[in-house]
Amino acid sequence: MLKGTRVGLRARHEDDTPVLRAELYNDVVNSARAEGRPWRPVTANDPQLAFDNQPENLASFSVVELEGDTLIGTANLWGIDTHNRTAHIGVGLLPAARGKGYGTDVVAALCYYGFAVRGLQRLQIETLADNESMIRAAERNGFVREGVLRKSAWVLGEFMDEVVLGLLAGEWEGGGAG
Repeated sequence: MLKGTRVGLRARHEDDTPVLRAELYNDVVNSARAEGRPWRPVTANDPQLAFDNQPENLASFSVVELEGDTLIGTANLWGIDTHNRTAHIGVGLLPAARGKGYGTDVVAALCYYGFAVRGLQRLQIETLADNESMIRAAERNGFVREGVLRKSAWVLGEFMDEVVLGLLAGEWEGGGAG
């Protein structure tokens, strides 16, 4: 398990699937805002919920609160490019875990995994411009705003701006997770 200050990132367990399906993926509004594609119902065999046989360009974790080992969400590095040594970060917290500062710790643990464990050179986050929590979590971990993709995301009937944030291995301070 990768440990941050308050959260741990561990392999997905089979018993995580019903909780994630019910509380995260069946939330139409949150899923539509987070996934970059239209919401669709998630079945038990959906790759998003897989706990084994992940593709090489994806590293998915279940996020647990260290005190009590309670499942509070998902985290992943996706689009892992081993040639260019880059990847993208994704975080999804269950509704009860939002607004409690866990996101910053999850991003820190993913940075440790990406830079120290995988030897990547660059991590990137793309998020909707109004997702202040994710932007704050990224910036607290040293990510720099690199630009705005104007009206690039179709979300529930409207185009929205996305913010692109990046962090290079040489800029990463490596604190906290491990």
